[in-house]
Amino acid sequence: MAAKKTTRKKTTRKKTMRKKTTRKKTTRKKSTRKYGPKAGKKVKRAMEEMKSGKLRSGSKSGRKVTSRKQAIAIGLSEARAEGDKVPKKKS
Repeated sequence: MAAKKTTRKKTTRKKTMRKKTTRKKTTRKKSTRKYGPKAGKKVKRAMEEMKSGKLRSGSKSGRKVTSRKQAIAIGLSEARAEGDKVPKKKS
């Protein structure tokens, strides 16, 4: 049995010239601090109190705070009360 010979047409690719595009320079938005320096000091103080076992919750029970997140929340709420630069509570 004889195998059929298939002939393929040779296609030539056209070289297309790409346009050189110049990229637009985007100006970056300068990031601003979320928390002011005073707020940072309040959080630092609350963390130190928590680590030494002196930080108490503000509720009626007045229990000792052991959670890191709770200590940060207490520091930020104190900063808000004094009017420092701190984002609003989410809810």
